[in-house]
Amino acid sequence: MARSRQRSSGIFTGLVLLTVGALLLLHNYRGLQLGDLIVHWWPLALIFLGAIKLYERIAAGHSGDPGSARITGGEILLVIGMITLLCAVVAVDYGKRVIPGKIPGDLLGDAYPFDLDVTPVNVPSNARITVEGGHGEISVRASDDSVIRVAGKKNVRAWSESDAQRLAGPVSVEIVQKGDGYEVEPTGMGSSDDRLSVDMDIQVPKKASLTVRNQQGDITVSDMVMPVAVTSSSGDVEVRDTGSDVTVEMHKGDVKVSDTRGDVKISGNGGEVDVASVTGSLTLDGEFYGPIRADKVTKGVRFISQRTDLTLTALTGHMETSSGNLEIADAPGDLALRTNRYSVTIENATGKIAVDNRDGDVELRFSSPPKQDIAVNDTNASISLTLPESASFNIQADCHSCDIDSEFSSDTLKKTSTESGDSHLEGKYGKERGPTIKLRTSYGSISIRKTS
Repeated sequence: MARSRQRSSGIFTGLVLLTVGALLLLHNYRGLQLGDLIVHWWPLALIFLGAIKLYERIAAGHSGDPGSARITGGEILLVIGMITLLCAVVAVDYGKRVIPGKIPGDLLGDAYPFDLDVTPVNVPSNARITVEGGHGEISVRASDDSVIRVAGKKNVRAWSESDAQRLAGPVSVEIVQKGDGYEVEPTGMGSSDDRLSVDMDIQVPKKASLTVRNQQGDITVSDMVMPVAVTSSSGDVEVRDTGSDVTVEMHKGDVKVSDTRGDVKISGNGGEVDVASVTGSLTLDGEFYGPIRADKVTKGVRFISQRTDLTLTALTGHMETSSGNLEIADAPGDLALRTNRYSVTIENATGKIAVDNRDGDVELRFSSPPKQDIAVNDTNASISLTLPESASFNIQADCHSCDIDSEFSSDTLKKTSTESGDSHLEGKYGKERGPTIKLRTSYGSISIRKTS
């Protein structure tokens, strides 16, 4: 009997440790969001505990020792300890994402600003210019002159003006030539000193190629002709009115890019993403908790994250992801989407459509008859398709444990149902040769409507 009690307790302890260890491993190396997992799936812990105890009760019955299936004090302490560990990891992640990585300014004294005095430097009109910031905001704008000019403020937190002047004295901004390029960088301050920050307003030649890197603070770039590359560790980034490619690497903050005559590439982690009026393409690669918006991207959108893989060959309208919804309107080209837990709405996509979703409804609407093939695979959700009455198409629709409701009827369309609740619709509608439409889902429904 003692051996049975030890064995049952060992099973529970071992499975708890294996489960928590696997979750932490996925969190560290695959970016699993433990907070979202706990919020949505915490009832699985009760199912897990109940299954283990049911097994132990059965095993105890066979061994003749019903006491071995009881919940012990050690098991309760183990569960509490593991929950505390997971909550601590979630709290640290939340702090990294939401709380700025510095001491609140009020605890460091009063704010004292001092003007920067930086001698302008003549450079070639097509120079390579790198701005290396620390703490503080950076604004870079184009100039018709072949000169780098720096203005701005040295911001000091101190308990007296004399202390502030003493701290601000060594702080300045240098413009130095390094190799075939030029570097703009604050000097006289430590990167970890939260009492000091430098806001820089920089003018550079319009045709210069520009790289901006900042540790903490917002970055704004405007009116550049050549490529722009921005790296932000903590702070918002805005790039507008540029004539070539824009590359942005984020670690924390929002991104806004507008009126760009080139390709836009945004990667890393952050909050909101807003991209508008891009004559090139948009590539978004990373984890951004949104909303994510894109408007009028001539050469299409590529969006890659742990949750979503989206390719649009062109976007004349609007794309947005927010609060569990993904909406695409007016995409005159092919569309390929693989995602989960999004309610997907697609309107007026004129190319081939391939959607693979799970645990989220899919709705497709067309104001004119589609010309290209459509394929939608979904699970545990519904599919809705709205077409003009004048459309012609071949359809194959399968609904596992659910029903198909269609407003289109024809002698060449045949719907069948099984006793188990499965439904199937197949055939041709219309007078012309139309695209092939394949719809498949389970435990939801399929609805095919006529455009009103």
